[in-house]
Amino acid sequence: MRTNLSQRFANNLVHYWGLALMAWCLTLGLCDAADPFLSVEGHQGLGKGQHIVFVTGEEYYRSEEGMSMFAKLLARHHGFKCTVLFATDPATGFINPNRNNHIPGLAALDTADLMVIFARFRELLDADMKHIVDYVNAGKPVLGIRNATHAFRYAPGSASPYKNWDFQSKVWPGGFGQQILGDTWIAHYGKFQKEATLAHVNPAQRSHPVLHGVGDTIFCHTDVNSVQRLTTNDVVLFHGQVLSGLQPTDPPVTDQRQDVRMPFAWFKTYTAPSGKQGRAFATTAGASLDWLNEDLRRLMVNAMLSLTGHEKEIPERTNVAFVDDYQPHPTGAIADAKWAAQKLTPASFAGKSN
Repeated sequence: MRTNLSQRFANNLVHYWGLALMAWCLTLGLCDAADPFLSVEGHQGLGKGQHIVFVTGEEYYRSEEGMSMFAKLLARHHGFKCTVLFATDPATGFINPNRNNHIPGLAALDTADLMVIFARFRELLDADMKHIVDYVNAGKPVLGIRNATHAFRYAPGSASPYKNWDFQSKVWPGGFGQQILGDTWIAHYGKFQKEATLAHVNPAQRSHPVLHGVGDTIFCHTDVNSVQRLTTNDVVLFHGQVLSGLQPTDPPVTDQRQDVRMPFAWFKTYTAPSGKQGRAFATTAGASLDWLNEDLRRLMVNAMLSLTGHEKEIPERTNVAFVDDYQPHPTGAIADAKWAAQKLTPASFAGKSN
């Protein structure tokens, strides 16, 4: 216990000294005086007056790119105010998803109408994590993307009051992922960065409003993930099939996985620790390259419209056109040195929409 408390004290010290150092840098003109998050004001649309908060923080799928793209799209075409939060290095303020304990701006969730979370293995300071917990305990809608099934991981022996949100929790089985989204991390079913996904619509849900304007199949560069704990009450819209390569023209695998299709996108009604119920949508898609697929973007935007109370108003073909030039980068981990050299800030993703 003493070791754990000492570690938490050290983490807090790094956090607050990092903020102090950043403020000192700003006074000397050594850092950009930018907000630690991206805020995009809404234009006109169904979401006018509503607020979507995107929580990013994962090392592989360039969520900082994809979620910024969605924020600009939703603000411009559908009227939502959008805030994108990033994992940053507290010592510099630059974006670095390898830092798993620092996502500035989570207080934005206090006024959010929807939380979109795309995070992996985060262990946030309790004061920051509380905003996520309070949001979920209020029974508000949640949209989780790929790694969000294992968004949180706490060190063994953690004294945090939120340690049971860990993806391996036995007390609250499967933690946030299983309890709120429908499943926790199990394994890659397709081979990571070698086998893509072809998602097939669930014929039983073809008339679902969220599928308006969405094709019967969706190609994703990301591989199929194992999903095994959904219940009969969960509504699966698409199932994912493993392809033998990374191109849309590659055929399905021919091994024992050939006829297996895993849940790819689904709705769930969750029960929070508070006892309140809320709606969630989850997908195992998520690489920034995946969002080049117009049908997938439309599925996501339609799901967000549904979660924010506009399901009956979803048009036959929702506008999901890019607001600016979207040029996603490939999947893969990036070393600290490269993140530091890029010097990315939230403003780097503002584009022309702001």
